[in-house]
Amino acid sequence: MALRIYTLQTLQETALWREAFAKGGLDRPIGYYADCFEANRGGTRITVLAEADGAIAGCGHVLKASGYALFREAGIAEVNDLNVLPEFRRRGVGGRLLDELEAIASRRYAPIGLGVGLDASYVPAQRMYANRGYGPDDRGLRLVRAPVEPGGLDRTADRLLYWAKALSAK
Repeated sequence: MALRIYTLQTLQETALWREAFAKGGLDRPIGYYADCFEANRGGTRITVLAEADGAIAGCGHVLKASGYALFREAGIAEVNDLNVLPEFRRRGVGGRLLDELEAIASRRYAPIGLGVGLDASYVPAQRMYANRGYGPDDRGLRLVRAPVEPGGLDRTADRLLYWAKALSAK
C-alpha cells in the first residue's frame, strides 16, 4: 500500500476528504469540514490527510489552542479527531498520521496532548497512544472537557481521559 501524508491546503482536498468520510461511515456535519478548512487558513488548526493508493484513508489535526482548559492554559497543543476509515485500519495509517502530527507539533510545542474516548470502539486508539508514550494527565475522567464528579456521569455523552506526551524537537 502506497501511503502519502500531506497537510490540507485546498477546498478540493476538503471536498475529497468529506466525500471519503461520508462513504466510509465517518461523516460529520457539512459545516465541520468548512470550519476545519477555515481554521487551517487562519492558523489555529493544522489538518493532515492520509491517502492510500490514491484514496483518502484518514486524517487528524493539531489544534494550537486546545478546547481542554488544562492544555490550553499550559500551551499544550492537542492532537484532535484522528480517524482512519475502517477499510484502512490495522495497516499503519493511524501511526503514520500520528507521526506527522507529532512532527508538526514538535516544531512549536512540547508536550502535546490528546483526548481519547473510553468505550470499546476506542480500544485500538488507546492501545496505540499508550504504546507511543501517551499517558493520563493526572486530572481524571472528563465529560465534555469538564471534571466528572463521583456518581455524576451523564450516560449519553462522550467520556474522555486526556493524555499527554513530552516531545523532542525534530
